[in-house]
Amino acid sequence: MKSRNTLVGQVLLVILALSLTACERSASTSPQADPLFPEAATPSMELVQELQFGTQTAQAESGIVVAEETPDPFGTLPPLGNETPIAETPTETFVLDAPTPDPVIVAQPTVETVRPATYTLQKGEFPYCIARRFNVNPADLLSLNGLTRAQSDSLQPGLVLRIPTTGVFGSERALLAHPATYIVQSGDSIYSIACKFGDVDPVNIAAVNGLGAPYTLTVGTSLQIP
Repeated sequence: MKSRNTLVGQVLLVILALSLTACERSASTSPQADPLFPEAATPSMELVQELQFGTQTAQAESGIVVAEETPDPFGTLPPLGNETPIAETPTETFVLDAPTPDPVIVAQPTVETVRPATYTLQKGEFPYCIARRFNVNPADLLSLNGLTRAQSDSLQPGLVLRIPTTGVFGSERALLAHPATYIVQSGDSIYSIACKFGDVDPVNIAAVNGLGAPYTLTVGTSLQIP
């Protein structure tokens, strides 16, 4: 502590000596000061340089180093760690909707009517009904069995008809649209109901409705027509 005070005292003595020397030089070389404003006299450049040199020399001899402040070219910066956090903008996520699958259309199987070699007429059936059901030409059916048009309406159940192997009905076979629901009426049989729809096989009607032979029907019963 004592040595530090000694160094400071030496620095002050050097500065004082330089100041006295400068005053003597200023009195001899500088222009005469205004007697009215003696404090306004401007120190010479030589005096300023000698003061700066003396101060730097004293600092070097005493070991005291004064760091010069370098001006910040970008202005005063805030201390690290006190920065205001920048709010992050949430990223909007787009979710693509899953494509809607196309509806699966299941084709209903078509029951192909097998054209038999012969067929036995049932109650409520007639040759034109059989021609529609098996898709044969009515004229060919009557001719093959030796029947006339007038006879075809009065044939009795149990008659065995021969079925042509060639030819088609030639026009729309269906008399009523189906699939449909049918309510059993008095006097109906599964065979007469099939004839009302034209191209429907009575065996298929029985199968859809879970009926077994002899296919007894009850009036008012609802039947599904395939």
